[in-house]
Amino acid sequence: MIKIQIPATSANLGAGFDALGLALNYYNYVQMEEYDGVDISSLDGVDVPADENNLIYKSAKSLYEVCGKQFTGLKIIQENNIPMTRGLGSSSACIIAGLIGANILMGKPLTLDDLVNLSAQMEGHPDNTAPALLGGIVTAVFDGKRVHWVKQEVHAALKFVVAIPDFELCTEKARGCLPKEVSHKDAVYNLSRAALFSASLLTGKYENLRTAVDDRLHQPYRIEFIPYAKYVFDLAYSLGAYAVYISGAGPSIMSIVDEKNDFFLGKLRFALERHGLNGWQVKMLEIDNNGTILV
Repeated sequence: MIKIQIPATSANLGAGFDALGLALNYYNYVQMEEYDGVDISSLDGVDVPADENNLIYKSAKSLYEVCGKQFTGLKIIQENNIPMTRGLGSSSACIIAGLIGANILMGKPLTLDDLVNLSAQMEGHPDNTAPALLGGIVTAVFDGKRVHWVKQEVHAALKFVVAIPDFELCTEKARGCLPKEVSHKDAVYNLSRAALFSASLLTGKYENLRTAVDDRLHQPYRIEFIPYAKYVFDLAYSLGAYAVYISGAGPSIMSIVDEKNDFFLGKLRFALERHGLNGWQVKMLEIDNNGTILV
């Protein structure tokens, strides 16, 4: 039986809608082996589909079919640390786990590029799947068939502090609230800031990040579905965050913080509790540059 480690991801990074994403050191673990039938269990008590509707199972099965290899079933054991429907790439982690696991069990017939392309086709966009697979910060364009991507490892003196609400926001609802068309002005606004984000992060011009995560394509619409989000944004900036943005489709809110800002985590947690948001989790994370690996 093989064991796979898959990182959480944070997509969009503010203005990089459906194009930018990064991997974080917050992991799901999946054990997998070929099996005659379906045997799916969870080590941590998280309620996951235990039949052929399980996303890891479906992803793995699809790869067997793509490769033309007979498929009889799988035994899968999941450890689900990444919270579901919170904007941290839980579904992408399942897709990547299934694809990587199946590829290994079949003797690695697919290349890394093949897996990047296939995972984006399954998810519909590469901003979570690509960094979950590759690690680091990934800029990706999906043309409908192929993903054109660049991975950059980040060894910056930064921490990523995520505030995870105690409620879900399904991706379908978060996408459904977005406008069908945007103005030329708003498109230029986002393009310039998405480009600024990558360049500033990699060159150490962190003072640019607050401007770089500002967005007009999705955050103004999604923030209305996240109670207290505006309060959390203002609070994080008041505590010295370089940047604050909605992670993925939400509802989690990510702050980018200098590693020397020792008290940010505690102050943020204390302020949320004082505000009555006791169910929110606050975690300090770092960029994962390795992506999905065998352990």
